[in-house]
Amino acid sequence: MTNTAFTPRVFSGIKPSGGLQLGNYLGAIKRFVGMQGEMETIYCVVDMHAITVWQDPAELANATREVAAGYLAAGLDPTKSILFNQSQVAAHAELGWIFNCVARVGWMNRMTQFKDKAGDNAEKHSLGLYAYPALMAADILLYHATHVPVGEDQKQHVELTRDIAKKFNHDYKVDFFPETAPVIDGPATRVMNLRDGTKKMSKSGESDMERINMTDDADKIAKKFKKAKSDAEPLPETVEGLADRPEARNLIDIYAALNDVTPADVVAEYAGAQWGKFKPALADLAVAKLAPISGEMARLMSDPAEIDRILADGSARAREIAQPILHKTYDIVGMLRS
Repeated sequence: MTNTAFTPRVFSGIKPSGGLQLGNYLGAIKRFVGMQGEMETIYCVVDMHAITVWQDPAELANATREVAAGYLAAGLDPTKSILFNQSQVAAHAELGWIFNCVARVGWMNRMTQFKDKAGDNAEKHSLGLYAYPALMAADILLYHATHVPVGEDQKQHVELTRDIAKKFNHDYKVDFFPETAPVIDGPATRVMNLRDGTKKMSKSGESDMERINMTDDADKIAKKFKKAKSDAEPLPETVEGLADRPEARNLIDIYAALNDVTPADVVAEYAGAQWGKFKPALADLAVAKLAPISGEMARLMSDPAEIDRILADGSARAREIAQPILHKTYDIVGMLRS
């Protein structure tokens, strides 16, 4: 099945837990903003996913607004895109239950993210953490989204979404849900730790110096990049020379993503340069690109009522798309609607 019969539509979301960091911006938000105008765009703060692990209620509410502020500060236009938080559109949970009944336990057992997060204590974690890929499928298919910009680590969940769509269509002998395509492109779709280039940059890392928080001011941004781990060798002549140099590759990828060029372009410009030249240049570029965003986020967060208004408006617009699709799903499944 192709998606030719479906209106081209983008859906993606970010979980409000732990604060936004550079990986969220380069791997998601920057790409979300860039897709505005290419097709219909729907972006979500997935607060229902956040509670798969315990969240302090006050902190969750604040984090939801902060993610929304990050979207807006980075250039997302709420008149061009739909921006809302997931829990304000109940159809996500309703379709999520139907997909719980379509997805197979064996499929869930193959999801590597649950294994990574749960570790040896899987039985102590919530059922929601185990089953959330089915809810993620509902998030996407509730809008008949044809494209989902995601990081490499979420590709498996979009593949599961395709499996659920195919099984639903097969079981009910319909051509109702599209087989959504993941959109994974550009440098720095997976931003790594500034202290260890083999580990993903994380909101929960031990040291604040491991990551760039999207709320960091210019001084912090510059300091972290200047102190970022590199290696003893100068920059190579070609991108191939970055093999087996994870810290070097990470810094080159970040520079490329911030400057909208390719890693090959960066290597060509700085071939043979020492890190004492490159890291200050990266710091200056990062400050120029990121400090205005952190400043605008702070301004937006000072007016939470305006953020709430934008999310409420986006939720209403999202429901206009979602409800007919949910109702048709109910009809296909055979559930009575009085």
